[in-house]
Formats: sequence, structure tokens, C-alpha cells
Amino acid sequence: MRRRNWLAIQVELIAGPGGPLWPRPGRLFAVARSHSFAEFATAVDSALGRWDLPKPAEFVLEDGPLEDAELNKIGELNQGDKFAYVFDKDDAWQHLCTVIERPFDPRKTLLGEPPELPTPYWGWGSLPDQHGLRWVKDDGHKPGPRQPAQPYDDLPPLLPGWGAE
Repeated sequence: MRRRNWLAIQVELIAGPGGPLWPRPGRLFAVARSHSFAEFATAVDSALGRWDLPKPAEFVLEDGPLEDAELNKIGELNQGDKFAYVFDKDDAWQHLCTVIERPFDPRKTLLGEPPELPTPYWGWGSLPDQHGLRWVKDDGHKPGPRQPAQPYDDLPPLLPGWGAE
């Protein structure tokens, strides 16, 4: 593994079905030049907590849409390059991706061997649920459950402070 074969890419979640997000949550990724855009999309989706994944990845580079995310490699990007990633075209989860470092040495950040696939190594912000769900039985129409007066009383007494006393 040579340093010049890796990039650090910052991904900011710009908008979703509910509109723009502010402040924008994001993640930093270690990405090898040999990784495909599709592999990068899978890593982004996983890092952002997406679980309904049959959607095709859509990328828009500065010179236009990317035709085949499976075949195209990240390798030609340079520091400062920006591109967009859209997850689920119908819900329009929009991301701004920026190459923030090239070359990049993932051993310094990931503390060990370089990963086989694109890997998040830092992040910030609150992530919205992919389908806007707020609790386990949320149907999007009813008000949420009331929080107990004592927020830990409904839990089993497995940890100190849990469970009704």
C-alpha cells in the first residue's frame, strides 16, 4: 500500500425527503483509488445508517452524470474535487462529496492495515432515519410515545439506574 493510492473524502448529507439539513451531518472516508464509485456508495450508505438498500447509486461529477458506478473507479479524482451522490432518487438523499486529502495514508488514521473497502474514519451530526421513522412502531401519522417521568423506569434493571426502584 502506497500513500498515493488513497484519498480522504468528506461526505456531507445536504438534504433528504424533509428538505435541507442544517447543520449538515457528515463522515470522512478512506478510499483507495482502485475502489469503484459503487463500493464508495455502499460505504456511505452503511455509515449513514441506511438499511433499505436496493436503490442504484447516482453520482454527478463536475463534468456531468457518472454512467456506471460499478465500473468507474475513484482513482482519477484529485484533492479539492467535488461530486454529488444521490441515494434513492425518489426521496432525494443528496450528498456533497469532497476530496479533502490526496495522497492520504489510512494507516495513520485507521491505526493499522488499510481496509479492503472504503471505510469511514470520522463523523459528526445527527443522522435522520432513511424513512423518517422516529420509533419502532412509527407509521408517520400518530404522535410519538410519551417519555416516562423517569426516563429509565421502563428498562430492565441490567445497568445501574435502569428499572423502577
